[in-house]
Amino acid sequence: MKHTNYPYKRYLENKARVTLNGRRYRLGNPNHPYNSIYKRRGMEAAFTVMELIPSGLEQIKLTVSNLFAEVKSGHVYVMLNPSFSGWVKVGMAVDAEDRIKQFQTGSPHRDYNLIKYYTVSDRRKAEKKAHDTLTIEGRERKGEWFYMEPASTVKELNNLFGEGAQLELF
Repeated sequence: MKHTNYPYKRYLENKARVTLNGRRYRLGNPNHPYNSIYKRRGMEAAFTVMELIPSGLEQIKLTVSNLFAEVKSGHVYVMLNPSFSGWVKVGMAVDAEDRIKQFQTGSPHRDYNLIKYYTVSDRRKAEKKAHDTLTIEGRERKGEWFYMEPASTVKELNNLFGEGAQLELF
């Protein structure tokens, strides 16, 4: 396949595949209906004719999304909601305070509380490490939610990440 500098090339390549008589064809296959355009003018021209190139706004959203995915650093946070008594959520975000605002929009009582967050260089790895640390036999867990006291959660995560973190409101 010819090269393209679109950051979402694989996504578009997959969308460009067509099914004819029960068989899947990708660009570059002689049976693909837009193969001649691809061969003469390139992949981007074929994507354009197939109307796969997103509009300006959609392209900006895709670019921002791809850039966001490249950011490794961020926060591992501990939050709770009084509606879920005894449960704490341990998650990751680029910005923990912004993340809590996103949760508030889904709660009619706006009652999510950010307890503490830790600044880390790789938020995905740090979150996995936190989840592994908090997952012990006999402790109930549902996804990122753990049935445990906030103080115990913070104590265990302080041991893991250090105490130099923000907030602590419990």
